[in-house]
Amino acid sequence: MKPAFATPEIKAPFAVSDPLARKGLLRLRQLIFDTAAETPEAGRVEEALRWGQPSYLTRECKTGSTIRLGVPKGARFALFVHCQSRLIPEFASAFPAWDWFDGTRAVLFDEPA
Repeated sequence: MKPAFATPEIKAPFAVSDPLARKGLLRLRQLIFDTAAETPEAGRVEEALRWGQPSYLTRECKTGSTIRLGVPKGARFALFVHCQSRLIPEFASAFPAWDWFDGTRAVLFDEPA
């Protein structure tokens, strides 16, 4: 089930001109909501704008780190986390074949698949 956008302001950053970037951002958004639904201890995911980017946090349970979605330089779209977290290094360790990162702050993508 596709979750509705919390506000029109949150929907706006998904209206990027590149159709592959738009599709990829929407797929990541859906993955965030699907994963949270399958992970009860995560609690309800709140969608908000942070730094002009759609952001996902668990304000009630305060579990995990805020995830942001956006369009970086040098890639079609990306999933951002706080750069001082261990999330990107842990992701890189869990998925060694994936080698497209922006330091410790983002996983970069060019294809929605």
